[in-house]
Amino acid sequence: QHEMSSVRFEVTATSRHYVDRLFDPDPQKVLQGVIDMKNAVIGNNKQKANLIVLGAVPRLLYLLQQSSSSLELRTECSVVLGSLAMGTENNIKSLVDCHIIPALLQGLLCPDLIFIEACLRCLRTVFISPVTPVQLLYTVGYFVHILSSKYISTKHQTVLFNHGAIQNIAPLLISPSYKVRMQALKCFSVLAYENTQVSMTLVNVLVDGELLSQVFVRMMQRDQPIEMQLTAAKCLTYMCRAGAIRTDDSCVVLKTLPCLVRMCSKEHLLEERVEGAETLAYLMEPDVELQRIASTTDHLVAMLADYFKYPSSVSAITDIKRLDHDLKHAHELRQAAFKLYASLGSNDEDIRKKVTLPSNVFYFATIIVRIH
Repeated sequence: QHEMSSVRFEVTATSRHYVDRLFDPDPQKVLQGVIDMKNAVIGNNKQKANLIVLGAVPRLLYLLQQSSSSLELRTECSVVLGSLAMGTENNIKSLVDCHIIPALLQGLLCPDLIFIEACLRCLRTVFISPVTPVQLLYTVGYFVHILSSKYISTKHQTVLFNHGAIQNIAPLLISPSYKVRMQALKCFSVLAYENTQVSMTLVNVLVDGELLSQVFVRMMQRDQPIEMQLTAAKCLTYMCRAGAIRTDDSCVVLKTLPCLVRMCSKEHLLEERVEGAETLAYLMEPDVELQRIASTTDHLVAMLADYFKYPSSVSAITDIKRLDHDLKHAHELRQAAFKLYASLGSNDEDIRKKVTLPSNVFYFATIIVRIH
């Protein structure tokens, strides 16, 4: 009995030494202390539990969030926290209770990619744990899971909205990591789709002093990756259709609509053309003025005629894989064209006359979309 208690005392004393070093006034000694702690906790659940009981987590989080801490120290703190999270379920609960998730999310805004990766690894460990409260997953972690689908239910949107998803995800749009920015952008497109409550809130959100809609406009610029342009255009399209942005707003007429028309040109991948055409059809479906503008923008009608010419003649294609890919997507391309033709000519006879599609096919397109 006495032998066991002395062993326990020894372990605790060692653990206390690790924690005390975190408070050293010399930053270099603090860094070395964190590195030694990292090596001590690997595969040692008892040491992890001791450090948590002795208050290591709040101090590690404090050091991680201090702009005065060196990047190396902040990164090492994140690694140690990730290692602690890989212990028992009680460890995870302790970390969550110390508000580790907001601290790590804040870390995603740091310009250093190595630090960002360390934060993401730690977040992932916390998120996959069964003991992490569901409301926290909805608040900031669930967005990782909803990115795999284009749409989620209104119920899911509401739960995310009520748990502060917008406020937590918005700052990630200015993260130095493209992947993080893109994930946040996709999340907003999923949240805003056919949801007036979310869209009305998004209009008033500020990101680093700039309106969210203007952040989306910047993301649609031609020098941005196509995936980003298209997703930002979808966000603004959904906000417009939900009534949060007027159809005659310059960000719709001068930015979103032209961006979506660009996506329909044959220089883009088939999937991008399909998504561009479908989103454009959805944007202008109820608004005759947008239909008029679209019909005269960048030879859109002529571009749509090309949607029925895929796949290209075999002689022009040297890449067999590309031909196979085109054949598989040709149906989607034609369907997207039908939707866009129907949307273009749904309210105005003059626009219908501009459309060069044979009248019986045009009529069929209109019927398809109305049924859809």
